[in-house]
Amino acid sequence: MCGIVGYIGNKNAQDILLEGLKRLEYRGYDSAGIVTIGDASATLLRAKGKVAELQSIIDKKSKDDSVGIGHTRWATHGEPSEANAHPHKSGDIYLVHNGIIENYKELKAEIKNHTFSSETDSEVLAALIDSLYDEQTSLESAVGQALKLVEGTYGIAVVSRREPIKIIVARKGSPLIIGVSDDATVIASDASALIGHTTKAIYLNDGELAVCTADSVDLQNLSAQKLSAKVEKIEANMAAIQKQGYDHFLLKEIMEQPETVKSTLKGRVSPRENKAHLGGLNMTEKQLRGVEHVLIVACGTAYYAGMLAAYYIEKLNNQVTVQVEFASEFRYRSFHLPKKSVALIVSQSGETADTLACLREIKRRGVRTLGVVNAVGSTIAREVNGGVYVHAGPEISVASTKAFTSQVAAMVIFGIQLAQARGSDTKEISKYIKELWQLPTEIENILATLRPDIEKIAKRYAHYEHAFYLGRDVMYPTALEGALKLKEVSYVHTEGQAAGELKHGSLALVDDRFFEVMLIRDDELLDKSLSNLAEINARGGHVIVVTNSDRDIDAETVLYVPTKLKRLTPLVMNVVQQLLAYYVAVARGTDVDQPRNLAKSVTVE
Repeated sequence: MCGIVGYIGNKNAQDILLEGLKRLEYRGYDSAGIVTIGDASATLLRAKGKVAELQSIIDKKSKDDSVGIGHTRWATHGEPSEANAHPHKSGDIYLVHNGIIENYKELKAEIKNHTFSSETDSEVLAALIDSLYDEQTSLESAVGQALKLVEGTYGIAVVSRREPIKIIVARKGSPLIIGVSDDATVIASDASALIGHTTKAIYLNDGELAVCTADSVDLQNLSAQKLSAKVEKIEANMAAIQKQGYDHFLLKEIMEQPETVKSTLKGRVSPRENKAHLGGLNMTEKQLRGVEHVLIVACGTAYYAGMLAAYYIEKLNNQVTVQVEFASEFRYRSFHLPKKSVALIVSQSGETADTLACLREIKRRGVRTLGVVNAVGSTIAREVNGGVYVHAGPEISVASTKAFTSQVAAMVIFGIQLAQARGSDTKEISKYIKELWQLPTEIENILATLRPDIEKIAKRYAHYEHAFYLGRDVMYPTALEGALKLKEVSYVHTEGQAAGELKHGSLALVDDRFFEVMLIRDDELLDKSLSNLAEINARGGHVIVVTNSDRDIDAETVLYVPTKLKRLTPLVMNVVQQLLAYYVAVARGTDVDQPRNLAKSVTVE
């Protein structure tokens, strides 16, 4: 839930650490700090609040040290404060930590000769390492010994004044990446902090520890047994993590969707051949034909993407059961999976803690797992049996937008591939293939024509403190995603519901404090949706209807969405509600890219 950076080389460590922390700001945090090591001396600087607060301190205490570690903290144990900020110090040890040490209280009670100055579990780990770090023990040995005593999750970087030419890193359940070049090693919890320094990286696995110097990385396990390191290419570039003239990353990422969807489809969808194919599934045609049950596991926006995709997979494969589950709930249930199951594990970051735990339990039960992931080299991507990168590019804004669209598109391709293997209706399959191919152009048209209208609507409704998002059939999960976007970035209390469920309780809430967004598709359920609209109108509702129907619709505001699509209209209408959420947030003056209390990648429960 927070960011780690580290540097060891021949350049100014303070400058590089500060730059890295700025790139990791999007992940969410409430304090920041760095420590750099000079000639047997250390400079520890920490601040509550944004990295800008830390920068003002660094400006007054600049050093030319070339080794250091830094951190942005998102509070778990202890309130946001300078004392609770990382790095934590114990003796000669300085440590930054992502994750949670579950047995920190027991460990704390056993540690002698250390006066604790914070409320964090992380300081306990620093003190534990220090207690094992005597004159005969190397830094890596002390870290390895300490981590054997730890219960919980961690991604850590450790430096010492006694051994200033090395940084020790280790992980269990919290990502760490080591960027390597000829004259420096850069460490980060996210590849965005490595861009511009190197194009080569080692993705640390659980249970691994690395001794990093300026010109080498030695990989080992916690028992000091040497391991081989796999160096991989970092795909992202500098342009992908810059605003490029947009006021916010959220708007930039909404506007990027015509291109990111093309990237998702590239080499996978061919209208000319009437085929759709995901090359990384690692499943034969026979194995695909044998699938009778599809489980989709995810959290947040990825869960709603899974819900929407489930409708399409069912429509394309009428003898296949599709089940969508919140990873945070499913991992604790006594669930049963049929023998002919396949599980889609959906995560933008590929590091979502609950989703990763589900993946491991599902694999333990012998079920094939397929990842639908955006971040290349992520833990989920490396642990699944097969899968697909959605190629949406880095998402810097906390609120996910382009990843949702690409996740749904990728899962629709999976549904088509499943249907092709099972010999389903080729005419229906061809319609889905055609619409997938048209999708980037359709989104581009909406972005080009409707943005000014959406901004005006957003300003009219931005003063409301409550909202409902409503839809039927495929518009229902789309409404849920729309509600999530609005509440995330604007702080408006928003509920998403199936339109037919409104009269089963929530209709009692409709009054002048609420506005409603109804997603109405021109399909066989149009009249049902209009009946739900009439129920709200009769109670004085303030309804924004987003529709592709040319019927005369009675509502306070009607936004007509021109599209040629019939099946994939939710993905076009979702772009509309992404823009609505964005402009409402701007009108309300919230922190659009870094909403309060939220983090980009949820790597702890």
